[in-house]
Amino acid sequence: QVRLVESGGGLVQPGGSLRLSCEASGGSFSSLSMAWVRQPPGKEREFVAGILWGGGGTSYADSVKGRFTVSRDNAKNTVYLQMNSLKPDDTAVYYCAATARYYYGSNWKQYQDWGQGTQVTVSS
Repeated sequence: QVRLVESGGGLVQPGGSLRLSCEASGGSFSSLSMAWVRQPPGKEREFVAGILWGGGGTSYADSVKGRFTVSRDNAKNTVYLQMNSLKPDDTAVYYCAATARYYYGSNWKQYQDWGQGTQVTVSS
């Protein structure tokens, strides 16, 4: 089973930026497709972004397109989420998730391994 550890969350003002990182261990990272999924307070989890194992494919939720960028460094077993132009609606716990399937889409239930999450709060 893959272990995923997120970092980089925090408090940021509207319009600001943050970069989240997720480091994987215990598996073949380059064979995993990865995703970022968030859970706003009082709401269900929602897909944010996904990236195929080789980085050749990415997908985004409409709400973050043009503002967020997902990337990965297989040499460092790490996936990133660069978040720009942050809004209060982006406030959530952000989770990193992984699957060994050829899938990087928006159905977050397709991802089998999950990190503990990192809190992102966008507020003035």
